[in-house]
Amino acid sequence: MTYLFNQPSDFARELTEGFVAAHSDKVRQVPGGVVRSTRSPEGSVAIVVVGGSGHYPAFAGLVGQGLAHGAAMGNLFASPSAQQICSVARAAHNGGGVLLTFGNYAGDVLHFGQAKARLNAEGIPCELLAVTDDISSAPPEEWQKRRGVAGDLAVFKAAAAAAEAGYDLAAVLAVADRANQRTRSFGVAFSGCTLPGADHPLLTVPEGMMGVGMGIHGEPGIKDAPISSADELAELLVNALLKEVPQAVSALSGQRLSVVLNGLGGVKYEELFVVYRRVAQLLTAQGLTIVEPEVGELVTSFDMAGLSLTLFWLDEELERFWCAPANTPAFRKGSMTAAEPREECEFNVEQDSIPEATPASREAAQCVAAALAAARDVIVANVDELGRIDAVAGDGDHGIGMERGIVAAAETAVNMLEKQAGAGSLLQRAADAWADRAGGTSGAIWGVALNALGTALGDSVKPDGARVALGIRQAAEGIMHFGKAKAGDKTLVDALLPFSEALTQRVNAGDALTQAWLKAAQVAQQAADATAQLRPKIGRARPLAEKSLGTPDAGAISLAMILNAVAAVLNQGQTEHAAVQETQAQ
Repeated sequence: MTYLFNQPSDFARELTEGFVAAHSDKVRQVPGGVVRSTRSPEGSVAIVVVGGSGHYPAFAGLVGQGLAHGAAMGNLFASPSAQQICSVARAAHNGGGVLLTFGNYAGDVLHFGQAKARLNAEGIPCELLAVTDDISSAPPEEWQKRRGVAGDLAVFKAAAAAAEAGYDLAAVLAVADRANQRTRSFGVAFSGCTLPGADHPLLTVPEGMMGVGMGIHGEPGIKDAPISSADELAELLVNALLKEVPQAVSALSGQRLSVVLNGLGGVKYEELFVVYRRVAQLLTAQGLTIVEPEVGELVTSFDMAGLSLTLFWLDEELERFWCAPANTPAFRKGSMTAAEPREECEFNVEQDSIPEATPASREAAQCVAAALAAARDVIVANVDELGRIDAVAGDGDHGIGMERGIVAAAETAVNMLEKQAGAGSLLQRAADAWADRAGGTSGAIWGVALNALGTALGDSVKPDGARVALGIRQAAEGIMHFGKAKAGDKTLVDALLPFSEALTQRVNAGDALTQAWLKAAQVAQQAADATAQLRPKIGRARPLAEKSLGTPDAGAISLAMILNAVAAVLNQGQTEHAAVQETQAQ
């Protein structure tokens, strides 16, 4: 468990402050994360690695000469918002564009896609590369769905060395993609991890067993198996990875590769060396040549007891990039001349500009801001009740988290109206504010939802029922992908899906947006109330499933409150519009 902390909600911020204080010769803090404190060649590509806090040395520990130019850092195990990513990317940009690279997690993909669009709109060329090395997380034919774990290091290192060599953005992306295609990882865990302030781990493994393929956030693995000896475990990992040799590798004998044996936090270096001894024997027996292996903690998960093995299959260029020097707080290779420090003024990041919007979209933004204000009012009025519902089988902080998020979103909406923003940009900035201020699961979920809706609405047209229904559907899909929840799990999804389906049906039947939303909100309220009869299957309430029977899900109830508040705003707007038309007719 995590012993040393102050307020759990401040842990990510305070660890970043301490990290920068300890390594100020290499990194500097900027809004959203850290960047190199040293100069990079003008016109070179910047590599920005991105992920949640709690995995040190990933991701901030890899910022420095020869590796990443910046790291956007979310809260513990949470994706950073698009706003945070853009902030770090702007500070890291050297004039040659930015490559955002990250482990392939749904929340990351959503946020980074939005960040890429914003950066490109600002004139900063940007590309994305999601690392997909974890073979346990999806079958080979669905490799695009695989998670990024310790193989992140191989991809980050290759991309960064290509940037240092002067490659342009397209060439750096090609190198990163080839490194990703040649990287495979497989791991096990003997226990879950416990976040600061929590009294139980995110996920447990039965006594005497190991979770084969368990993810770094406690995602379930392939199976539970009895804990084996070190040699047997090495054989399990090596055999699994040798069954997935990249297509570009025609034969094993004579092939050169690098190896990363990664400890997840609770397995000590001495144990890792015992395992690596057998790994090296097995690979050498296959006629393989191991090039500059790494054994240690490269991607961790607090106190999770476990490890993973990564094979990085090299070609001539990738080997050169893997062996190139680097000097970061947590990763050093070879030697290199220290770069000149950047001036303090160079870390001042200007706020990104607001995309131009049409009058129709600015008018719609007024309605969106009113809807967020109404949502704020209803949540603030029901904070205690939402906390009471959540406390039945959870930690009771749902009301407080929702209040922080919606207040921040509503404040941002007012500010965006003053800047003449369109509906899409207003929602996206409100999403960032919600995610940044609220933290926790609700902050991430509502950030994803408002971002998806804002993307669908855009800044060009006045949204009609079909466009709004599409945005709600995409918001639901994003939340389910990010949170892994589905209908029946007793979450917000159990109210959101019926709402989305009802809204689409009414719009397709010819109802105007206001009428369609009103009817769909009634469906959502009924569905939220009905969650009282469900047992939670995911999340913190799952261990107390029986206790939660008879009490609805707090997330579903708060969603229904917001949907009904928005319905009232739409209805009022329709009434006022009708009154104006009647007056004009007279």
